[in-house]
This record gives sequence, structure tokens and C-alpha cells, in this order.
Amino acid sequence: MLYLHDVWVNWFEGEENGYNVCSFHEWRKSDGIEILDQAPILFIDDKTFQYIENDLQDIPQSMLDQIYQRAYIRKNQERQQLDYACVITNGSSILAFDTMGYHIPIRKSRLIPRQERLVLDLIEGRTAKTYPIPDQTDKEFHILSLQPEYMVGLTRRERQLKQLLMIALDQLEVANCLEEVRYWLTEWTPDQYHSIKKMTFSEAWEKLYQDVVTGWSTKHEIFCKQIIKGQAFYEDIWEREHEPYSTKSLRS
Repeated sequence: MLYLHDVWVNWFEGEENGYNVCSFHEWRKSDGIEILDQAPILFIDDKTFQYIENDLQDIPQSMLDQIYQRAYIRKNQERQQLDYACVITNGSSILAFDTMGYHIPIRKSRLIPRQERLVLDLIEGRTAKTYPIPDQTDKEFHILSLQPEYMVGLTRRERQLKQLLMIALDQLEVANCLEEVRYWLTEWTPDQYHSIKKMTFSEAWEKLYQDVVTGWSTKHEIFCKQIIKGQAFYEDIWEREHEPYSTKSLRS
């Protein structure tokens, strides 16, 4: 079995969408970087890679058996064994995961560029292994787990704020208050005030959602700040994303 040593990992926990597992250039100085003293490398088929990268389903048992207690993490100068952790690649993309003792990829991380290149060098000339995974129906995306197309091209901060905005819209839908949704749609498109006054709740909410779900702009950011105002937990998330350190990467 192939192994990678001294692996820098920046764990993103509980992420079912690969777009939220940040590449190295988006790692922050405030992130908790850890070092895997040793991690097995698996060259796997593209379907299995996508299954692990973009979901939180059970990892094939044959894969778990293959990597059982073969990875170690270094903490406080001590070497601790991990039950199920490894680096996977489909020959182009690379991902590390740790199940934290369970059978699903609870923690995921990208690697630093130098180690990504090393993984690709190590698998050169080898054949990807196929694993038995469940027959997949199309993954269900929703307002709190947006389709990748709505996140493509956004920075880490923009993705975080967009998810915050989606949470606020979800709450707006649950509240089911006609005047409230008309108010926020008018804030977004004040020039359509007269037509908005005639909309039903469903019409107004759907228009607001369809208008804001695509892309990200200064207008989105201002609107997000307005709609979460007065909600301390969400305002705290907003403030953290706007603190100077939050935009500083490890490379800066």
C-alpha cells in the first residue's frame, strides 16, 4: 500500500458538498491545521471518489477494511492511531478523510499543492480500484444545500455568506408571513413595488429566491446584512466573516 507522510490537513466537518471543503489557497490562519504522521493512499474510480467527496454516506466496507488503523495523527509530539482515515484520488482530484471511528467521511480536507503533486506522482502507472457503492439516484439539493452551480466561482467568504442568506430565506418561508416576504422582495427590487403588492406569498418568495440564488454581488451582501439584522447568532457569523483575519490565508 502507498503512504503519504507529514500530511497537512485542514478538516471541514460534516460537509456533504465538496465545494465547502476548501482548497489550500482558501485556508485561514485561524483554521486548526493538523498533521497526519502517516496516511494510506487509495487510487479509486471516479464514481467512488465523487460519492465520498459529495456525500455523507457509508464508505464501502472493503475500503474501510483496507485502511483500518493504517493512519496516524501527530498531536503534542504523540503519534495517535486513527481507525479509518486516508487520502483518496481519482487521478485528478485529491481528498483526505477521517471517519472519526464511524463509517461515514465525517471530516474532509484538501491537501497542500506539494503533497497533491506527490500523490499524483505515486499513483502514476497504477490502475484505479473500483469499490461497490449503492446505486445512486440524483442527489437531492435544496435551499440549505445548494447545487454546485450556484457556488462555482465564489470565494470561501462569499460561500459562507450565501449559505447564511439561504438560511434567512428558509426562515422567511417557514414564517409564511405575506407582508414580510413582500417587504424583503421590495428591498431587493424596489422598482417592482407595485407588482409585488399583488403577489401571493408563494409568488413573492419564489421570485425572491430565484433572484438571489444565482451569483454573488455587493447587492447580495448588503441584502444579507439587512435580512439577518437583530438575529445575534447570524450577526456573529457575519462579523466573523468580515474580521480582518477571516480573509487572510496561510499564504498571506
